[in-house]
Amino acid sequence: MERPITQLPKAHLHLHFTGSLRHSTLVDMARERGVHLPQALVDDWPPRLRATDERGWFRFQRLYDIARSVLGRPEDMYRLLREAAEDERAAGSGWLEIQVDPSGYAPRFDGLTATLELILDAARVAERETGVGIGIMVAANRTKHPLDAKALARLAAQYSGRGVVSFGLNNDERRGRALEFEGAFRIARRADLLSAPHGGELGGPRSVRECLDELAADRIGHGVRAVDDPYLVERIATQEVTLEVCPTSNGALGVFEEIEHVPLRWLFDAGAPIALGADDPLLFGPRLAEQYEIARTVFGFTDPELAELARMSIRGSAAPDALKKELLAGVDAWLATPPPQ
Repeated sequence: MERPITQLPKAHLHLHFTGSLRHSTLVDMARERGVHLPQALVDDWPPRLRATDERGWFRFQRLYDIARSVLGRPEDMYRLLREAAEDERAAGSGWLEIQVDPSGYAPRFDGLTATLELILDAARVAERETGVGIGIMVAANRTKHPLDAKALARLAAQYSGRGVVSFGLNNDERRGRALEFEGAFRIARRADLLSAPHGGELGGPRSVRECLDELAADRIGHGVRAVDDPYLVERIATQEVTLEVCPTSNGALGVFEEIEHVPLRWLFDAGAPIALGADDPLLFGPRLAEQYEIARTVFGFTDPELAELARMSIRGSAAPDALKKELLAGVDAWLATPPPQ
């Protein structure tokens, strides 16, 4: 018999803000706000997606933007973070690092600074109500100008140690190379924020190398295309750079034709640190616990290997040291407990 995944302590390091919304919450909010949702976000949910071509990525981004449009009131932000933390607690996660580009919400909430402060307060309330630790990753959009990213990095730096724990870079790699954002990440690193850009999802090994060489990445969102260069994987393992691997989204977006082709096992066996993530459950469906179930059922991970995946997620996080110690002890206790008969 196998130990329950939901009782395995873990950290969640790859979850987008709007993408964390529960589907039922999106439908409720849209009804209350009078926002018309396409069928792909109502009866045909989760939507059929593919992002390997420009048209597919545009559709994915359009659905995301429609979902974000329902978040128009401060109470919506509080509800989103409270429910996200509740879902993390149900999955056994003790630490959530949720990533957000405040500029996507700033026009509704009186500017960048007010938006970030609203999100940080909502995170503190969610922490108190659920017991799940929450850190905020401020993430720049690589399809925008690098000066926009610098402005976000300076904002994130002001709140380092006050809830902001990391700095990221997201959106389509094919429309903005990592090296163009070196200045923004330099600002973030000087403020002791972890560097966690996306790379190696829709882009190849070059994208991953630029994250390492130009952005001094502590973690890389996805990073799965590093498998196309075994020497790069060896470097990732040696430098202990955590890859935030999201099996469900990699399969849904066509990064790999089938979910079983995601190189999770290959990367793990090669010694690369891995933190499983759900990416955007609002658009893909499964959340964090299901990613561990996929590791078990699709990739054959044993309970000791699942425990090591959980440890990797905790070690790669920006959680306080005391919380890391507590969660790691919990992983050992989970593994020491005999599985149910």
